[in-house]
Amino acid sequence: MTTVNPVPAPSTTRGFTSRQRFLNACHCRSNDRPPVWLMRQAGRALPEYRKLKETYTFVQLVQNPELAVEVTLQPIRRFGFDAAILFSDILVIPEALGQPYRFRETGGVVMDFTIQSRADVDQLSVEKVCEKLSYVDGALRLLRRELGEDTAMIGFSGSPWTLATFMMEGSSVPKYSKALALFREDPKTYFALAEKLTAAVTAYLKMQVAAGVDALQIFDSHGGHLDRAEFQEASGQWMQQIIGALHGGGTGTPATAATGVPIIAFSLGTHGNWEDLIATGANVLGIDWQTSLAEIRTRIPAHIALQGNLPPALLCDATPELVARETRAVLESMRGRPGHIFNLGHGLTPGAKLENIAALVDTVKNFQ
Repeated sequence: MTTVNPVPAPSTTRGFTSRQRFLNACHCRSNDRPPVWLMRQAGRALPEYRKLKETYTFVQLVQNPELAVEVTLQPIRRFGFDAAILFSDILVIPEALGQPYRFRETGGVVMDFTIQSRADVDQLSVEKVCEKLSYVDGALRLLRRELGEDTAMIGFSGSPWTLATFMMEGSSVPKYSKALALFREDPKTYFALAEKLTAAVTAYLKMQVAAGVDALQIFDSHGGHLDRAEFQEASGQWMQQIIGALHGGGTGTPATAATGVPIIAFSLGTHGNWEDLIATGANVLGIDWQTSLAEIRTRIPAHIALQGNLPPALLCDATPELVARETRAVLESMRGRPGHIFNLGHGLTPGAKLENIAALVDTVKNFQ
């Protein structure tokens, strides 16, 4: 069994711990500098993660709390990010509902069966989702102890819409079309699936709150596959219900600094849907690399924080000097706007160079 090693205390030179800095940003409070973490920072590019993968499968790492914590802590030890996001996968929800998944050796996700009909939807059971995902609860509680009071801890889930696309097609397909066809041609069946997913995600995220997370991120990674006119009905309203339940005020409760654990909504490629994303009630909007932060900061209310948005490809293709320069450009575009969490505009890729990640983190930490 892999031993969990202690996490070194982050620098508090300017008066805030990493955890305080991250929470300040989530609630648009004054800060010494923007906090930094990266989507998919756990695993992916790190040699220490690849070493573990020589012995364990991805699913084994996810389902073993000690191993999941070890992978989660690896980037914190190496780079000193302000927040750790639990090493897991959004597909734990379909599995807990009764639809197992596995990863191909060549990459991509295969579902043991795909959702094709109302009968398939009816077979999914929300009743024991949290019980089946108790390994996530165990991992988070162990991670909270390891991080202590210094580093923020982020939990997450996929959005109902994004989960539905995977449940109907798996991954690595040229274009996700089956969920969209179901939504357009048989909305009653799509809504039945979305209702079950909304109930499952809500229960799962509440379990994560009880385990001690500082924030939650909802990944609506396939939101951009929807036409703008369809987004609210197919995706936005379900995230709104989840966030309303988590904030304790029912559907559509607006985010305020006083409501519970802050929630980050990341919806990839939904250009122009800012009103729908704001309506979800999220405290933080994750902005992808295709959108200008300098422009969007003028369109989002001041009480909602922004997260993003360096292009992930830079970490693979560029030099550390160029990464540092582009990182500064992102930081400057948000200067003076309270509530900025530095991140990529999508997830870290396996080909990211360690020296480029280090250049990014150093640039953010030294930003004044």
